[in-house]
Amino acid sequence: MAAETGVTRLPSELRALILSASFGSGHHQANGAVDAALRGMGVQLRARHADFLTYVNPVERAVTAGTYAAWLRYAPGIYRAFYNWTDRESEPRALTSTFGWLGLRGMLRDVRELRPHVVVSSYPTPVALAHTARRRLGADFLNALVVTDYRIHHHWARPEAELLMVPTAEARAQMERWRIPPERVVVTGIPIAPAFRALVGADRAALREKHGLRPDQPLLLVSGGGTGTYRALGPLLEELAGLGRPVQVLVLAGARERGVRRVGGATLHGLGFREDFPELLAAADLVVGKAGGLTVAEATALGVPLVAYDPIPGQEEHNADYLVRHGAALWPRTRAEVRGAVLRALDEEERARLSANARALGVPDAADRVAGALLRALGRG
Repeated sequence: MAAETGVTRLPSELRALILSASFGSGHHQANGAVDAALRGMGVQLRARHADFLTYVNPVERAVTAGTYAAWLRYAPGIYRAFYNWTDRESEPRALTSTFGWLGLRGMLRDVRELRPHVVVSSYPTPVALAHTARRRLGADFLNALVVTDYRIHHHWARPEAELLMVPTAEARAQMERWRIPPERVVVTGIPIAPAFRALVGADRAALREKHGLRPDQPLLLVSGGGTGTYRALGPLLEELAGLGRPVQVLVLAGARERGVRRVGGATLHGLGFREDFPELLAAADLVVGKAGGLTVAEATALGVPLVAYDPIPGQEEHNADYLVRHGAALWPRTRAEVRGAVLRALDEEERARLSANARALGVPDAADRVAGALLRALGRG
């Protein structure tokens, strides 16, 4: 374990408190991938998964999660301003000081009951909360953070963490600019479920046949996030229906209508939540829509390019920018540009270029890398 905690020898069972936050579904997915990777390495894992939002009372939950959802749906410009306002060392202490006590009762309870060797967070603020609990209880555990965005906002730069696992070398350099000691930062990629790694290089035609999809029409998968709050879904589907060529469009989370229907030149498959999402993504020619960190990690692992449209201000815009700079995505900034961007990305040569660049960015074994970094920090590597 890191020198700050003092523990160098652990029993055969590894106790882990694994924390996420229901601001979208990506944080939960990343944690599930890390859990699976540890077990896949033969670790006898006793894990407790907790959602930071269950630690806070209903009023605090309404203020945090409710305000976030309202901003994204009705006033994304206000959220962008908040993201930028807090992305500085001089942000008000009245805000940052809340990280160490908001939800503390729940954190203290779980630390007392589980007595973890490691607390792993895929959302930044629980790291500060775990640090407070450790000091209050005199507990001894590794405080670790898995970063699930491609750019390091100030809130991700948690000085309380002994181990910070980031997606890219760029992100590692950004951590250093926030004065996080470089020896604490490891480049791992964003952890994704084992199913995606198993599908690297899969036969797209065979997957389409398996799921009853046509092999002779482009297949577009709409990325609308896991909460169904993608405000641009309706306009985006209208643009995809008016491409002037037949396409198949898969609408998963956020689908307002279930079943198959024809709209213009698009065959829309309203699917909702699907356990076989990895196979559907591997069968797709393009991902179109939001650019969440997990979506980007999953798509690049499989070499599927993105056309980002109306990403969440702040973090998803930076994710989209990362892909565009590395030639793995197109980013139409207005609705009028969507049709041209999608048609360009479907051009055979352009799609091959985008796909190769996406695959070059992918880290299919990121969950194993995170698990390995944790075990090394715990003295088990």
